[in-house]
Amino acid sequence: MANILVTGTSRGIGKAIVAALSAHNVVGHSSRGGNGLIAADLAAPGATQSLWDEALERLGGRIDVLVNNAGIFEAAPVDLAGEEWTAQWERTMRVNLAAAAELCRLAVLHFRAQGGGRIVNVASRAAHRGDSPAHWHYAASKGGMIAMTRTIARGYAADNILAFAVSPGFTASEMVEDYMASRGGRQIVADIPLGRVASADEVAETVRWLALDAPASATGTVIDVNGASYVR
Repeated sequence: MANILVTGTSRGIGKAIVAALSAHNVVGHSSRGGNGLIAADLAAPGATQSLWDEALERLGGRIDVLVNNAGIFEAAPVDLAGEEWTAQWERTMRVNLAAAAELCRLAVLHFRAQGGGRIVNVASRAAHRGDSPAHWHYAASKGGMIAMTRTIARGYAADNILAFAVSPGFTASEMVEDYMASRGGRQIVADIPLGRVASADEVAETVRWLALDAPASATGTVIDVNGASYVR
């Protein structure tokens, strides 16, 4: 059985990922903890190191797979006051990209010492096609996550360290419910050739496959799960 750390698992996609990986030793995380999850506010300095250390302790000193799923989706319209707008950018980049990067670094160091491992980063369709005018920062953070994933894949394949990313579109989860309501759910679905948003279970199954079964030669791959609403 694999030892796996998954971030952002209190609800939605993260919760579904834990369920999909339930045959293995999984440690989950959320900002507040509870229900067996490790508590760590990824916006806070030092949070990633303490999260990694606690996960490593719970998993007996070995982690085989890191899944970076935690993220925030908070608006930053251009007419915000300048300091507010910049603060929102910095918060989103901190949680969505810098914290994931720090965990990837810790994973790479750990995996090199133990002979390999896998990283799966949950990005977004927004990384490829952009997002709303109030979410430049979200799209940028997820674009950075994909660039980081590909760089890790290229840099550490020789060490048997594999890196993948998943790019969901709109997904049936709590994170996007308010956004869909504000944008008009029918309009969103009309833009998806499949005729519906993805389910959290569909994204989770994609993550599970990459974390456990994808061939090594697929390292660096980014898989879209968006009902053909954006194809590359």
